[in-house]
Amino acid sequence: MGILSRASYVIRSKVNSILNRTEDPTETLDYSYEQMRDELQEVKQGIADLTTQKKRLEIQKRQLEENVEKHNQQAREAVEQDRDDLARKALEKKKSKMQQIEDLEGQIADLESTQQDLVEKKNDLQSRIEEFRTKKETMKARYEAAEASSRVSEAVTGVGDEMEDVGRAIERAEDRTDEMEARAEAMDELEETGAFDDALSDKDSIDRELDELSTDREVESELETLKSEAGIGESAGSVESAEAAESTETSGEPTDTEIESELADLEADVDEAAVEEEVETDAFVDADEQSDSK
Repeated sequence: MGILSRASYVIRSKVNSILNRTEDPTETLDYSYEQMRDELQEVKQGIADLTTQKKRLEIQKRQLEENVEKHNQQAREAVEQDRDDLARKALEKKKSKMQQIEDLEGQIADLESTQQDLVEKKNDLQSRIEEFRTKKETMKARYEAAEASSRVSEAVTGVGDEMEDVGRAIERAEDRTDEMEARAEAMDELEETGAFDDALSDKDSIDRELDELSTDREVESELETLKSEAGIGESAGSVESAEAAESTETSGEPTDTEIESELADLEADVDEAAVEEEVETDAFVDADEQSDSK
């Protein structure tokens, strides 16, 4: 088999496969029914044309018959007037018209025979069309019932093309959902670790460490200021600073709980110092009052 033959065979097979998949039996039946109706219409049109032609010949025959009678009357009148020459010419015309009538009768007979054949064929075709119409409707009903049953079965079993598309859509939705959930968890993890801050900042690690140290120094300075305003001595502050530093060095960065505990202790110390100062002030005032009274 040559290349062209193989290519032609493959193309025909592909086209046949496509046609088989796209062919709808109900549409095919309806198309065949319409074709038969068109053929019936053509037969009826042919019968009408044939009948028209036959009627024209019959009209022409009647005209010739009238001419024959006319020529016959002319021949009689010519004989009565002793004009044999005119009678002979009238008879010749009569004979010619009769010959034409005979030919027309043969044509009319042929047309009648053809007309009868066409009418019989028309009746037969019409019967076949009616029979085909009944079968067509029956086949369409069976096909539609079978198609509906097949669709229901495919929907129940999940093996149909539409159910397959639905299954694929569900799988894609699940994959997309898993991907979005994983992405959301990744974003939360990056946000907790500060990776976003690092990524959005233009500072490197050294700059960030220096900023943290500067922040710590500012906090310590503000703490010392608060201690000075509260009247706590430098010695107590230095001791507590040393203890805090030692605690920081040994335990690492203090937690929020430890910081809150230390702040509470500092507030207690400040309150205690204020009470003692108030007591000393009251005692001093009492001593002055006593000396004045003396």
